[in-house]
Amino acid sequence: MAASETHLHERLRALARNLWWTWHPEVISIFTDLDPRVWREVEHNPTAFLNRVTPEQIEKQASELVLESRINYAFRRLGEYTGTEKTWGSLHGGNLNNRPVAYFSAEFGLHESLPIYSGGLGILAGDHLKSSSDLGIPLIGIGLLYRQGYFCQRLNKDGWQEEAYIDLKIEDLPLQAVTDAHGSPLMIRVDTRTTPLLARVWKLLVGRVTLLLLDTNVDGNSVEDRELTSRLYGGDLRQRIRQELMLGVGGARTLQALNIVPGVFHLNEGHSSFAILEEIRRVMEYDGIPFDRALRRVSLYTVFTTHTPVEAGHDRFPADLIEEHLGIFREHLGLSHDEFMALGRINPQDHSQPFCMTVLALKGSHRANGVSAIHGHVSRMMWQSLWPERRESEVPIGHITNGVHVLSWLAPAMFQLFKTRLGQDWPTRMIHPDLWEKVVEIDDGEIWETHQALKMRLIRFVRRRLVCQSERLGQQETIAQLESILDPDILTIGCARRFAAYKRSDLILSQPERLLKLINDAERPIQLVFAGKAHPRDNEGKALMQRIARFSYEASNRLRVVFVEDYDYNVARHLVQGVDVWLNNPRRPLEACGTSGEKVVLNGVLNLSVLDGWWNEAYDGRTGFAIGHGGMHNDVAVQNRRDADYLYETLENEVIPLYYQRDPHGVPSQWVRRMKHAIMRLGWRFNADRMVKDYAERFYLPAAGATSTET
Repeated sequence: MAASETHLHERLRALARNLWWTWHPEVISIFTDLDPRVWREVEHNPTAFLNRVTPEQIEKQASELVLESRINYAFRRLGEYTGTEKTWGSLHGGNLNNRPVAYFSAEFGLHESLPIYSGGLGILAGDHLKSSSDLGIPLIGIGLLYRQGYFCQRLNKDGWQEEAYIDLKIEDLPLQAVTDAHGSPLMIRVDTRTTPLLARVWKLLVGRVTLLLLDTNVDGNSVEDRELTSRLYGGDLRQRIRQELMLGVGGARTLQALNIVPGVFHLNEGHSSFAILEEIRRVMEYDGIPFDRALRRVSLYTVFTTHTPVEAGHDRFPADLIEEHLGIFREHLGLSHDEFMALGRINPQDHSQPFCMTVLALKGSHRANGVSAIHGHVSRMMWQSLWPERRESEVPIGHITNGVHVLSWLAPAMFQLFKTRLGQDWPTRMIHPDLWEKVVEIDDGEIWETHQALKMRLIRFVRRRLVCQSERLGQQETIAQLESILDPDILTIGCARRFAAYKRSDLILSQPERLLKLINDAERPIQLVFAGKAHPRDNEGKALMQRIARFSYEASNRLRVVFVEDYDYNVARHLVQGVDVWLNNPRRPLEACGTSGEKVVLNGVLNLSVLDGWWNEAYDGRTGFAIGHGGMHNDVAVQNRRDADYLYETLENEVIPLYYQRDPHGVPSQWVRRMKHAIMRLGWRFNADRMVKDYAERFYLPAAGATSTET
């Protein structure tokens, strides 16, 4: 093998091993150019790509396409990025630079090639890691390696969701085995009353930060326990508690085994709350202090973020499951069964209450937050009974509004537009409002042409997906009409999210005659693109999805209404970059944040949303469109009817007229003005760099400063 072949292949391997490439389109384009067909077949996975393409093939293609300089440049940039000491974190991180943040999450959404996420919670966790990397904030992620991920979604001829599970190929993932002092795979053990749980540890590089993933598919575990980390959010309560035991206790023990002493424990949702108990056990053993003092100490450097006001989102376990799985642990802490159960009960005296993971997290953390202003208020109201002596406004739950990792969600064409107009270094200054004032100077025609190109890219993507869908379902009529499905000149509305009843993805279908009139309007029609998954056991969510799918199957609607199967990171990326309007109409106030709407902003897409979550903070009358005025009704049916009326009135009276109002050059100048206004007013506020800085300044640095103190 020639030296140059080895040289290029090794550099591409180095790029593939660090997920830094996922937010750098110039690196992605290298793999795309080397072999577009293989790149698509491996679902944009560079490790799998390099396992399929030989060094000789790479050398040949690189030579023909003159790619060597691009590969070398990307390799140098990665080295500069990971090697620099001039970061925000190095300047402002204080003792975090010696004792990093340990960030626990049940899921991490980093890219479609690593499907260990289900939706918003995981995507938020992935964005948190990426911005921590960009800012240089020392952080280590802790999660589980789900070898079958969430699930692959297929709709049958009747529009009903069916789930398929596919094993990930470890050799096709950029994972590195973590070893112990003897060079053997590091093994983590957690004892229960019945059987011990074992897990090995994998390491994943995400820019400057590290993600550690525990994997129970190891010798020594029972068949049942080997499958513990097979599926995300699968199984019954017994499987769930064992997963969460491994995530929390196993995750904390992984840090101990690697001699990492965190300055902060950040629990992203209650699934990892058992980490608090393991840290208390460690402190009790190391410092020789009783449980109560250790709890106070650990709480000082524990941060808890709650993500949902929906009761079903807060895990609860019966006393017998708690005793089976944590009885031995309880004894190490010196607690009776009732004392231990009290840690997870709102009312410790009520022995009928199950053990709630959110309650444990709130009792064990000195700093807690919701993910928007409204959600902070709702959370204080939900959990006030934990502090009966305090007024609701004094409940110690604040808020930090979520943001999204801009470079992961921004279309490359928009990135280049901003680079030209805002300056080469605009990504490092995106949290500064004055940077975005220059957006007003971008030519209307230029930004509109860029948006239209992205819209056409979305349409081509959707058509490709529909071919596979329709061939499987035998829908030959759809294939025959493929080139007519979705029109780039028609107002395109995207609606993609988890299918749950409170999210009301079918609200726009609640007045079918009115909807059909808008779809079939001869002069100002609309078209709809839906996507999303329902939890495998949520039949109500599946029925809601089925209603939309059936509507899209009807011959009269086929050209203007589509449902894209298997919603994932890739589908989401195309949608948020290419639609004209992002529709979000949950039942207020159940949308904690709604980060999907934040992803569209810098792509020039306008939000049409209920005033809930982040949109209640973002809407100013010109940043997009509001559904209603923020009101709520006790009767759900009444609220649904009202919001449907508001939705249609806004579409008919504001959205559609503004979109189709064109200047002599065919540009909707007033619409573009609103696009620019949204970018200027929202871009700097609702990005993950701002969010992570908020966590660092308000939570991490004070918590880390309290690590070695006691009150």
